Amino acid sequence: MTSTDHENDRFPADPGCPHDGEHARSALRVLVLSGSSRTGSVNARLAALVASLVARAGAHADPATLGDFAMPPYDGDAEADEGPPKGALALRDRIEAAQALVIAAPEYNASVSGVVKNAIDWVSRFRPQPFKDQQTLLVSASPSMVGGNRGLWALRIPLEHLGARVYPDMFSLAMAHQAFSDDGSLLDAGLGERLGTTIGSFLDLAEADTRYLCLQRRWYEFLGDRTDAAVTARAED
Repeated sequence: MTSTDHENDRFPADPGCPHDGEHARSALRVLVLSGSSRTGSVNARLAALVASLVARAGAHADPATLGDFAMPPYDGDAEADEGPPKGALALRDRIEAAQALVIAAPEYNASVSGVVKNAIDWVSRFRPQPFKDQQTLLVSASPSMVGGNRGLWALRIPLEHLGARVYPDMFSLAMAHQAFSDDGSLLDAGLGERLGTTIGSFLDLAEADTRYLCLQRRWYEFLGDRTDAAVTARAED
C-alpha cells in the first residue's frame, strides 16, 4: 500500500468527488460578508479584496453586505407575531449555501457593531442553527491604529457560542483609510502577503472540513459538556 493510499483510507473524501483536490477547491463556496454598507466603507473595501483573493485561490466567492439584508432590531414579540424578516431569511439561506464564511466587521466603541450583532441575533433563531459548525474567518479595517481588532474579539463570543468554528488567526487593517491602492490591493506588500496567507490557510481548513467526512463535528461550551446538554441545546439544535 502506498502512503497516499494509506492517507485516503484514514481520511475518506466526499464520495461525490473523491480525492479530487482541484474540484474540491473550486466547489468551495465562501460567503464574504461586509458588516458595513456605508459608501466608502473601509470594511467594504477589505471585503472586496478578500473576495478577490478567495477567487484567486480557486474557491467560489459570494460577496455581500449587510445592507443586502434589511432587518429591524430584534424583537421577540415581532418574531412571534410576524415571523423572521425577509432579510434574516435571505442571510440564513446564503450562510447555509456556503461552506465557509468571512465577515469584515467594523469596530464601534471598541466592540462589535450593533448592526452585525443584530443580524447574528436574528439568524440564530432559525433551526437548524445556521452558524453551527460554519468555518468562519474574521477580518476588520479601521482608520485607528488597532485596525478594529477589539471588535473582532467581541464578535468571536456570540459566534463561538453558536458553534461557529472561528479561525484562530484574524486580520485587522490599521490606518485603513490610507492602506488601499487604486486597484483595491494593499499598499503594504507585507500586509498583503499576510492577508493572502491567512485566507489560503483558512480555505485549506474549510476544504478539509468539507471533503473529509471522518472529521467529527462537535463543539463544547465548557470542559465536560455534551452537545445534547440543555445548556447548549439552544445553540446546537
